[in-house]
Amino acid sequence: MIGIASLVGFVATIPLANWLIGNVGTFCVPNGPCVIPVGFGLMAPSGVLMVGLALVLRDLVQRTLGLGWSLAGVLAGAALSWFVAPPALALASGAAFLFSELADTAVYTPLARRRLITAVLASSLVGTAIDSALFLWLAFGSVALLPGLVLGKVWMVAAATLVLWLSRRRLEASTANP
Repeated sequence: MIGIASLVGFVATIPLANWLIGNVGTFCVPNGPCVIPVGFGLMAPSGVLMVGLALVLRDLVQRTLGLGWSLAGVLAGAALSWFVAPPALALASGAAFLFSELADTAVYTPLARRRLITAVLASSLVGTAIDSALFLWLAFGSVALLPGLVLGKVWMVAAATLVLWLSRRRLEASTANP
């Protein structure tokens, strides 16, 4: 059940992130992204609100359903993005997620066998760096927003990981004390 819910959530975050980039922000750059402040005077495309969550959900999909489902989720999310975002943005997003998925897998898979939370954090940081740089370059031809995009994703990964950690603790406590 957790695997399917994670997959559905992961797939949904991709088109939602792409829709946010074109429609929601404190400022929308002409022919560019809508941006939001993420702290320390930095701005990021508003899709950052979903992408940090997507990185954590992607790890849960891989853990519960396998790498094949995780890759299928990237493709499904990118395909759905074509309905809510310009084709160039959907393509950039899909390519960035795919390449970051491969890098994420190289970090996540060996760590997840020993420490899930460590694996999620480490792989999300690697995925964040690759996804951010590649997406910005492909979608907008510039990496000027890279520091803000990375920081925003780190905030969202931290929040999603905290929720995952609290959920695991609650589940472990409820199964230990029926």
